Amino acid sequence: MANISFRNVVKTYDNGVTVIPDLNLEIKDKEFVVLVGPSGCGKSTTLRMIAGLESISDGELYIGDTLVNDVPPKNRDIAMVFQSYALYPHKTVYKNMSFALELQKVPKEEIDKKVRAAAMILELEPYLDRKPKALSGGQRQRVALGRAMVRDPKVFLLDEPLSNLDAKLRTEMRSQISQLHKRLQTTFVYVTHDQTEAMTMGDRIVVMKDGYIQQFDTPQNLYNTPCNMFVAGFIGSPQMNFLTAKVEKAENGFVLICGDMKVPVADPALADYVGREVVLGIRPEDIDVDITGDSHAAFTARIDLAEMMGSEIYLYLTYEGQKIVARVPSDVQAKDGDEITLGILIKKVHIFDKETEKVICQ
Repeated sequence: MANISFRNVVKTYDNGVTVIPDLNLEIKDKEFVVLVGPSGCGKSTTLRMIAGLESISDGELYIGDTLVNDVPPKNRDIAMVFQSYALYPHKTVYKNMSFALELQKVPKEEIDKKVRAAAMILELEPYLDRKPKALSGGQRQRVALGRAMVRDPKVFLLDEPLSNLDAKLRTEMRSQISQLHKRLQTTFVYVTHDQTEAMTMGDRIVVMKDGYIQQFDTPQNLYNTPCNMFVAGFIGSPQMNFLTAKVEKAENGFVLICGDMKVPVADPALADYVGREVVLGIRPEDIDVDITGDSHAAFTARIDLAEMMGSEIYLYLTYEGQKIVARVPSDVQAKDGDEITLGILIKKVHIFDKETEKVICQ
């Protein structure tokens, strides 16, 4: 079993700075979990604590049923893949992949079998006699993955492994790493600051900020039901729009007033907010040009910039002094400086407390 359990884990550096105040996290056996968040949120520190490269100041860390607080990295049965590949430049691909097994005194026949099996899976067979300088970035990263694979670890740890690759290669490697996880059926913990990587690869995603877990959930739940404004704004591209609106009582519930836009909401959770301001959240893809019927709340805004993206246009708008981004079809006639009437899809709105930034209803 390769489940990972953080129990009230604290990480404080020698200078007194606490980067992980109190971490409780349960990663299931064979799960692909992605740690995501802005720079400095503690995600890489969390990964390095699993690896044993960072000591734990307080609390307990288990891999399987074993308490590993004081277990050295080489005895944790983990393999780590770094952003920088960390390959030996003077060794061939074959030797890079076999080196750890040679140190463990594994028989040569078994080493050869494991290296060639990994090379076949990663499509590295033609490159086994080459040195890293003769490989592309994507090929080098596959060698780093292969070096980890041959050890048959309980846990794979990947620290921003794709950040040095160009956009096309990143997309290809995302797919390859996901397929590798399905094939190997072992636990993967993956760190990235790229929410697209997180959404496309993870079974579940840990969203972190300032050393705290904001939400730990499936990609779909993070997108559809974020617990606060930070998660709502971090997940999704372009990010969710946030508008200040006032809550008023209405005949069939409540209505959010933002300029000339009126958004009806029936949720009783708004009863305590009548007469107060809240934050209305709406994703760019939930703003439509076609606003017939009662499903939309209409508003008119000025186009600051119309950005053609191929199959769609990103409209950067100003409405009531607030900035909005809308994703509309590419056949919409929209020019910078124009006025345009759009509609918010009412059933897709998220409403947050202005003070705590926690979700009220969605």
